[in-house]
Amino acid sequence: MEDTIRRIQAGEVHLYANIIAVYQNQIYKYCLRLLNNREEAEDAVQDIFLKVYEKIRYYQPKVKFISWLYKVSYNHCLNLLRKKRIQQQVKRILGHERVAESAEQTVEKKIFSEPLAAALDTLTLEERNLLILRIFEEKTFEEIGDILSKNMEAVKKRYGRIRQKLKNNMEIREETLCETEI
Repeated sequence: MEDTIRRIQAGEVHLYANIIAVYQNQIYKYCLRLLNNREEAEDAVQDIFLKVYEKIRYYQPKVKFISWLYKVSYNHCLNLLRKKRIQQQVKRILGHERVAESAEQTVEKKIFSEPLAAALDTLTLEERNLLILRIFEEKTFEEIGDILSKNMEAVKKRYGRIRQKLKNNMEIREETLCETEI
């Protein structure tokens, strides 16, 4: 893939279609997990690949291309989520308290147990992102370190803390559910 990237940087832009063909589905799944909305994820993928096309001349093979692509994707999704949060805050201020749940969020709640879904909601975006990269995207700690611009050991420690936080939150939720059922 690095050879293809160098050729694109040298002017063979028609090869960019190969990049899209190889990575589009993978990046879509990643965006969907971060955004929890199919339409937003589809739009994000288009924007990301356009952005990568425009910035590919700046890519340096210090890290793997896929790591760079994930980093661009994460930053793009993070910006979208920030904008969405601001819009929701404005709606609340203006009196539109209730925000409709997306179809993906409804399905996710049914797929995951209630304690797990509730525990996942307690994680920050950065914590969820690390879990998504490790569990769903099956990235190594080294690759995650490249994506997040962090030391591999720091990523391992953070991942361990997040797993423990998730486990503790799930136990608390399960105990609360059991108490309310009695």
